[in-house]
Amino acid sequence: MPSAPRRTHQAAPPREDVLAAVMATVAERGLDGLTMAGLGREVGMSSGHLLYYFRTKDELLLRTLEWSENRLGAERRALLARPGGARERLDAYIGLYLPAGHRDPHWTLWLEVWGRSQNADDDARARQAAIEGAWHRDLVVLLAEGVSRGEFRPVDPDRFAVRLRALLDGFSVHVTVGIPGTGRERVLVQAAEFLDETLTPGRGPDATGVTTAF
Repeated sequence: MPSAPRRTHQAAPPREDVLAAVMATVAERGLDGLTMAGLGREVGMSSGHLLYYFRTKDELLLRTLEWSENRLGAERRALLARPGGARERLDAYIGLYLPAGHRDPHWTLWLEVWGRSQNADDDARARQAAIEGAWHRDLVVLLAEGVSRGEFRPVDPDRFAVRLRALLDGFSVHVTVGIPGTGRERVLVQAAEFLDETLTPGRGPDATGVTTAF
């Protein structure tokens, strides 16, 4: 009697490969094109196996966002460690913060994860807050350095960082969804003008029309 054929088990791809495939799918087809079945075909896994590793689609999206943020975080730390003035590095920080353009995959994913966070559990919300906290802390340190060197007006770094990031978030949503007149290049100009008006030493409210009591 012939022996039964031996079953072979295909090794699951590394989780980073799965997360990279999620990001590539979002970039190519948008979130509407991301399904567990389609992703499974892309990485050679069943949708059941994907759910075993990630439990829910919400968790898969959050893990992908965290993976993408880790890569951006490395870039951010590198640019903040560059030699040179604080304003030059602040401009670079803003350039990294803002989306690359309409349907930027990282920002598309960010908007989706935050849209789902209304019903997220405490752990997921804490992980989302950790993402925001990393950007905020680095910005506060950079602003404090610029103030201490006299490159920036004597603003409160934490309060200014909250307001600057709120401005950048609003611009970023507009760029990502493609609102006319809010492309990346125009937003970069707007952000630079805002910094000139609010951070340049010696420029008061009369000259800019902007109150700088941050």
